[in-house]
Amino acid sequence: MKALFIGVLIGATQITMAQSKQPANPNVDYDSFETLTTEVSEYREGRLIQIDTFNLYSQDNETMILDTRSKAAYDEIHIAGAVHLNFSDFTVAKLAKVIPSKNTRILIYCNNNIESDFSSLMDKMAPLALNIPTFINLYGYGYTNVYELQDYLMESDPRIKFVKG
Repeated sequence: MKALFIGVLIGATQITMAQSKQPANPNVDYDSFETLTTEVSEYREGRLIQIDTFNLYSQDNETMILDTRSKAAYDEIHIAGAVHLNFSDFTVAKLAKVIPSKNTRILIYCNNNIESDFSSLMDKMAPLALNIPTFINLYGYGYTNVYELQDYLMESDPRIKFVKG
């Protein structure tokens, strides 16, 4: 009887452990996010560009500048020619509406690229810069032709043009 009880207890423990390895919510998968982040890491290194290249690429009709900051931040100040899609609004449908072709070259930037007195351009903590999750998410959604502004520039730098609301 004691052996049967121990067997049942071991079986129940194994079932509980197997269940705990399955995500409680299949729409939230941190392990896959870590895998994606690792995959993107090396790829992203070759996609960091300086402002002169950013400006050159932005002149191409098959290129867009994507600003994923909040709408309020975008409305206050953004790089001329930038298209807005708030990062928190990324879905397959909304990305496809803003970026219909996955071949489009996408240029991204964030607060941490610009030194400014505008509150909408104040730096975030370096590991939390919006460029990083934006790049990872675009890549994860299948938009792999992404380039990220690498430089840290003064708002007054003549190589970068802003639209101020």
